[in-house]
Amino acid sequence: MTEDARFEDAAPRPIRLRAMDADDLKVISALAQDAIFPVTEMRWDRSHRRFAVLLNRFRWEDSASGRHPAERVQCVLAVEDVGKAATQGIDRSDKDVILSLLSITFEAGDDGTGAVLLTLAGDGAIRLDVEALEVTLRDVTRPYVAPSGKIPKHPE
Repeated sequence: MTEDARFEDAAPRPIRLRAMDADDLKVISALAQDAIFPVTEMRWDRSHRRFAVLLNRFRWEDSASGRHPAERVQCVLAVEDVGKAATQGIDRSDKDVILSLLSITFEAGDDGTGAVLLTLAGDGAIRLDVEALEVTLRDVTRPYVAPSGKIPKHPE
């Protein structure tokens, strides 16, 4: 006799998501929480109006399965239609700085414009003024065992 398929039996698949509104962005923010990246891995391409960063994100979607140790995966977070980019609390001259992403939010402006705010640990932030909200998150490598071997935790 055959059994029904279970969620736990599915093979892990790379994530590829697009946010076009603030509710969609909450999903991407939750998956990208505690991602780490070197300061050298963020780029704003003014001519194409795109901001992108290569993240090493914790695999929250598979962390409770118990099938393997804690994992991370490299992914690209891209924000489209960026007219202006600004940072606060980030020393971009120190190429050895590693940043930790806490959340991604959208502050709505007039007529669909607004700002995407990437809040970082240690009071750092990246503000991206956009004409319209379009954010993508796409895994680009296979998962790997997290070097710390631990699930990120936050004080309650």
